[in-house]
Amino acid sequence: MANAINWFEIPANDFKRAKTFYSQIFDTELTEMEIMDTQMAMFNTAEEEVSGAICKGEGHVPSKHGTIPYLNGGQDLTEILERVDPAGGEVVFPKTKISDEVGYFAHFLDSEGNIIGLLSPN
Repeated sequence: MANAINWFEIPANDFKRAKTFYSQIFDTELTEMEIMDTQMAMFNTAEEEVSGAICKGEGHVPSKHGTIPYLNGGQDLTEILERVDPAGGEVVFPKTKISDEVGYFAHFLDSEGNIIGLLSPN
């Protein structure tokens, strides 16, 4: 197993708002599709990379309690954190150094109320 995680789904109450939020903070477009009555906006990654989607549908309920997915913060997650508040989210745990070997992490609440982590080397 190359990765412990191979797919993630971030629940949304307001699909358009959530898609806009993630498009803004990661400065990218997400690809929309519908699978089995669930609206999805997928993060665009290379074929062999772990990816996921924003999802609105039965069973997808936003929460700041429970599992925290950590998304790739690029080389320096500060760039993404600076876009969180203007996009409608809230930084709840600032950029913090884990170690020289691991790098940094932070937590934010997204536009839907989910708690999400970021990781970066710098």
